[in-house]
Amino acid sequence: MQDNEKDEQEIEAPSFEESAGCYHTSKQRSYNMSRIKGKNSKPEMVLRRALWANGIRFRLHDTSLPGRPDIVIKKYKLAIFVDGEFWHGFEWKDNRDRIKSNRLFWINKIEHNMRRDEEANRALRDMGYTVFRFWSQDVLKKLPAVINQIELFLETRRLWK
Repeated sequence: MQDNEKDEQEIEAPSFEESAGCYHTSKQRSYNMSRIKGKNSKPEMVLRRALWANGIRFRLHDTSLPGRPDIVIKKYKLAIFVDGEFWHGFEWKDNRDRIKSNRLFWINKIEHNMRRDEEANRALRDMGYTVFRFWSQDVLKKLPAVINQIELFLETRRLWK
């Protein structure tokens, strides 16, 4: 399939049906999924506190931007996402085979998330934004390196203005 065909192809979300490997009804699965944090997770909060402590001001979860970035610095057109490893396919080629239960459902769901992330990245770049995506484990274990990367980007942008 060519890139043009991929762009035109609509993303299909996984269905919450038993035939798709889901053992709960749509209503039950929807409730379970609604309990999972989509924003203000621990890694995101750690990053936000560190940025604030370093004098970096930002906006949160801007719904006017594609993908609703976790952190947005509009002045420098920077969109930052903090992605969970399971939900966004960390080292997907290696970890895909580790999923043992409900494989049809979870593989479809995670690959759907990965495609949606790519579309959001592309749309943000088309708007002139730079996109940073950090894995939650990197935020928690390598916070100084994450902050340094953001500060370096901001410093180069300040020099251009």
